[in-house]
Amino acid sequence: MQDENTKVKILSAAQEILAKDGLDAVSFGAVARRIGHSKQAVLYWYPNKHALLNAMFLPWLSAEADAAEAAVSEATKNDDAIATFVRAVAVFHLKDLNRFRMMYLLPQTIGGKSKSGPKVVPGDSVHQITNRLYSALANRLSGEAGAARKKAVAIHSAVLGLVLLFGLAEAVEDPIKHTETDLIDALIGSLTAVGA
Repeated sequence: MQDENTKVKILSAAQEILAKDGLDAVSFGAVARRIGHSKQAVLYWYPNKHALLNAMFLPWLSAEADAAEAAVSEATKNDDAIATFVRAVAVFHLKDLNRFRMMYLLPQTIGGKSKSGPKVVPGDSVHQITNRLYSALANRLSGEAGAARKKAVAIHSAVLGLVLLFGLAEAVEDPIKHTETDLIDALIGSLTAVGA
């Protein structure tokens, strides 16, 4: 059971279950059945649900940063950097709303404000990845570095708000009158000279 491949299979199975059936379906029993091992085998690698969620969260956050970095890598103007960043991050999340919920909603609801309760993710790891995410855009914006960083954080927050709206609409089965593309374009327009 001490095979690193099993650890990878567990994560892959948990992610597949999440994508197909949602968060409530992710359990040690469901993961064990999916990979053909006992529940105890899953618990060997991930002793509690928090450990499993952590293992899923950090690679996803890193993948989001990768998408942002790739999107802005060729941008030479503020508006181009903003537009490509917004579009890339929005598309990254809109293609998998369950993953988005795990990344940005679940950490807020697990453990509450308890100092002794389990944390969803270790802070330093998150900081390193979010620093990379925000720097991808901030480094392409003109002006003072501190102001560019604040703007990058605000733009990322706006994108997350847009994705949250689509996630909520899906969850309550109340479709939005506008397409994803239309609202992404509107957000880009509101953040760039295009919308001025």
